[in-house]
Amino acid sequence: MWGLPSSDIVLYALTLVALAAQAMTAALAAGRRSMDWAGVCMLGCITALGGGTIRDVLLGHYPLVWVRHPSFLLLTAGAALATVLMARLVHRLTTAFLVLDAIGLVVFTMAGCDVARQIDPSSSLIIVVVAGMITGCAGGVLRDILCNDVPLLFRAELYASVSIVTGLFYAAGSGLNLNPEWWTALTFVLGLSFRLLAIRYKWEMPKFVFDETRR
Repeated sequence: MWGLPSSDIVLYALTLVALAAQAMTAALAAGRRSMDWAGVCMLGCITALGGGTIRDVLLGHYPLVWVRHPSFLLLTAGAALATVLMARLVHRLTTAFLVLDAIGLVVFTMAGCDVARQIDPSSSLIIVVVAGMITGCAGGVLRDILCNDVPLLFRAELYASVSIVTGLFYAAGSGLNLNPEWWTALTFVLGLSFRLLAIRYKWEMPKFVFDETRR
C-alpha cells in the first residue's frame, strides 16, 4: 500500500477509503461534463492515482504504485462506476464532492509523507512535506484540468495550505516516534476538520490583485 509498512493498519485502511473517495469525486465531475462510462473510469483512476504517480516519478520511486498494485486500478474504476449508479440518489452533489475530496487530500498527504520517509529516512522535513502535498493535491488538479475547471488548488478556500499543515503535523508525530496508529487517526481528524472548516467559513489565503490600469 503506497510502500507503507504493513503495521500501519489505520493509514492502510484510510488510504483504501481515500482511493475510492477520490475516484468518486472524479465520477461526479465527469457527470457534470457528460462523459461516457469509459471516460468516468479513466478520470477516476487518474484522479485517485495521479498524485502518487507524480510523486514516485519525481522521487525515483519504482515501480509506480498502480504497477505494484494493479488492484488499485480495479478499486478506483469500480468506485467511479458505482458513483454513476448512485449519483441520482445524492441530492447534494456539491457537498458530497467537497467532503470526498477533503478525505482524499488529507489521507494522500499522509501517505506521501510516509513514502518520502521510507525512500530516505534522512530526508529533510521540507522534502517530506512537499512529497505529501504533491500526493494530496496533484490528482485533484489533474481531474479539474481534464474537466476544464479551475482546480480547487487555485480557488478561494484553503487547499494546499491544508495539505502543508497536515504534512507538518503528521511528520512531527513520526519524528517524535509517537504511536503511529493514534497519530495517524488524530492527523486525519484534524486535517479533515481544517479543510471542512475552511470551506464552511471561507477561510482564504491573502490574494494578489494587480490592475495595470491603475497608476
